[in-house]
Amino acid sequence: MALGLGVRAAPFTYAAHALAVAAAAMVLVWAIQFRGGLAIEATNKNLIFNVHPVLMLIGYIIIGGEAIMVYRVLPTTNHDTTKLIHLILHGIALVLGAVGIYFAFKNHNESGIANLYSLHSWIGIGTIALYGIQWIIGFVTFFFPGAAPNVKKGVLPWHILFGLFVYILALANAELGFLEKLTFLESSGLDKYGTEAFLVNFTALVVVLFGASVVVAAIAPVRLEEPQGYAPIPEN
Repeated sequence: MALGLGVRAAPFTYAAHALAVAAAAMVLVWAIQFRGGLAIEATNKNLIFNVHPVLMLIGYIIIGGEAIMVYRVLPTTNHDTTKLIHLILHGIALVLGAVGIYFAFKNHNESGIANLYSLHSWIGIGTIALYGIQWIIGFVTFFFPGAAPNVKKGVLPWHILFGLFVYILALANAELGFLEKLTFLESSGLDKYGTEAFLVNFTALVVVLFGASVVVAAIAPVRLEEPQGYAPIPEN
């Protein structure tokens, strides 16, 4: 799906790649340097929780964004190959997102913290469920066993629209997650104007810019076409 935005997708894909690297580095610095590291099992349950934002951002948001952009990043690649890459990347994003949610539950359960009490958690569960439904419908319709061509043609616009809706919902929930965690930390004594607080806020800003770049890249055309009936202005 490409809208008449008057801009090409390529610059936004480049921006998204750069922002993805920045966001991944920033969340790793936060989790490892400021929050003490990552752990699957630990007496310090905060280390278990730290896996959650890392997997949700790098696995769910970034890899999911790259999956959305793949048709713009590889416009000349064989369509079946691009479709397979799109499917695999979304599958990886879905699995890592589900594992990331598991670690949030694991941290809460082992720390005696209630589950599913916040808007962030409600939207998170809803989003991962919608993401899974979207992936399954896409797999069955476009990959295997595959629907009839006329069905594919009818489903495709809705597949794109619903996919972007779910992705924007995931982005919004990521911002809620940053806000919620930083609010908890600041209420526990973290300096509101300290280095860690600024790092978290700037990471969230980079994620907003990354998400915006992904969405624009998805709806912008690979190449610009002159409008029908357009004629260049003569030089003389």
